[in-house]
Amino acid sequence: MTSPVESTTGIPVIKPATGEVVAGPWPNYSNCRHLPERDRWVVYAMAKASRGALEDRGVVMTESYDAFIARVTRELDI
Repeated sequence: MTSPVESTTGIPVIKPATGEVVAGPWPNYSNCRHLPERDRWVVYAMAKASRGALEDRGVVMTESYDAFIARVTRELDI
């Protein structure tokens, strides 16, 4: 099928190449502060991996990567 995608709802169709997806809000990790330091580092690695996976799929985050890292390390107290 080579015809363009058409909306049956009247909502304009946005092609993936032309539209940006912005994710947010991102989870708050402050509730993990009570964990042992080793576990907080695991949570930190998982947060980075989750964000990386979303970005690999084309998701654009409103929070810069540097701001994300600063916030997560502050919330995890590491």
